[in-house]
Amino acid sequence: MAKGAEDGTILIGKSAKPECMTLRLANRHGLVTGATGTGKTVTLQVMAEEFSRAGVPVFAADIKGDLSGLAAPGQDRPDFAKRAKGMGIDYQPDEFPVVFWDLFGEQGHPIRTTVSEMGPLLLSRMLDLNDTQEGVVNIAFKFADDEFGAEDAINKGLVDLKDLRELLTYISKNSKEIGKRYGNVAAATVGAVQRQLLVLENQGGANFFGEPALSIGDFMRTGREGRGIVNILFADRLMENPRLYATFLLWLLSELFEQMPEVGDLDKPKLVFFFDEAHLLFDDAPKALLDKIEQVVRLIRSKGVGVYFVTQNPLDVPEKVLAQLGNRVQHALRAFTPRDQKAVRTAAETFRPNPKLDTERVITELGKGEALVSFLEGNGTPSMVERALIRPPSAHLGPVTPEQRKAVMARSPYRGKYDQTIDPHSAYEMLQRRMQEAAEGAPPPAPGRG
Repeated sequence: MAKGAEDGTILIGKSAKPECMTLRLANRHGLVTGATGTGKTVTLQVMAEEFSRAGVPVFAADIKGDLSGLAAPGQDRPDFAKRAKGMGIDYQPDEFPVVFWDLFGEQGHPIRTTVSEMGPLLLSRMLDLNDTQEGVVNIAFKFADDEFGAEDAINKGLVDLKDLRELLTYISKNSKEIGKRYGNVAAATVGAVQRQLLVLENQGGANFFGEPALSIGDFMRTGREGRGIVNILFADRLMENPRLYATFLLWLLSELFEQMPEVGDLDKPKLVFFFDEAHLLFDDAPKALLDKIEQVVRLIRSKGVGVYFVTQNPLDVPEKVLAQLGNRVQHALRAFTPRDQKAVRTAAETFRPNPKLDTERVITELGKGEALVSFLEGNGTPSMVERALIRPPSAHLGPVTPEQRKAVMARSPYRGKYDQTIDPHSAYEMLQRRMQEAAEGAPPPAPGRG
């Protein structure tokens, strides 16, 4: 096993004893919480470093740009060296194998999927549709499936937003006939969906749909010295549309769940997935979506994937999901109002009690770099909560320079694989041909033949 994980654990911090996470239990998920400015992002970086050293690939969204520093060695800092010495570790600046991704293709490789792969539930969430509008999207997907048949290497179904827009136009023009087969389709509802598509395009969401689509296996590679590659998604622009950000990451989790084989419990995870600003995933989510999230989190651990939610307060995460997050790091919370005090009390109650620690009081007293921690023990039960210092990060704190980012991109193993968009023969072309033939008086093709 890679250096730093010979005993099957990774060191996250130190209380009166080393506070380590057991790698074979890292797929039991986790939670990193705390108020703004208390050190959550640095803790995320430390965990990513330790997983990478142990040979575990990582995926993390980088909202402020700070995580890109993983690609460059840290500076010699006396405060870090002193903290490391107190923990019994040798502090050495280090860098890690990193691949940059960017939905918009500006600061990393583009990530794309097809409209078909996204599916009607997540697409409706991304478009912020009501139930009636979502019903039209479901009809559109079913119609496309019935009419275009199975996709092959030449003929694709719904690939990009151009395909979906053309399909909606076709359904609106033929609503009477289609309504007999699938249910009523009102032109006004179709128009409302198309307007939401336009909003998404104006926000840059069209970049997400197309080919070549992402191969999930590209997130699960190791680099030099057997270190896990840290896949960093630049999300500063993406966060301008929080719904797009949250839906995209949920799609990614769903793809991992659907495509990866069952492996049970391994010596270490195949991938660790950090979901920053996790509250965006759950805010105003309909029950169907919450059920899907709960199912994915519950079952994905058997695929060898650990999911770590990063947010301000445990209350941001629904109870059914929270109950599945075994490894916990809690930074300071403020308690200025009755609502704040309730949040602190609730956060304290999520830990296994320690008779030597007043958890509720300590949460409000923690300094920067300090946290309450509880990791799963060998038998799978949470350890008693402890007050700990988080180990100092080895890589650079803060964003890399544009020159450093270009250098990382130049040596990326995926250079050239995703950078050019391909426009295949898909629903747009098939429907255009169908409408042209109808205008010329030719009989339409049989269902399933485009």
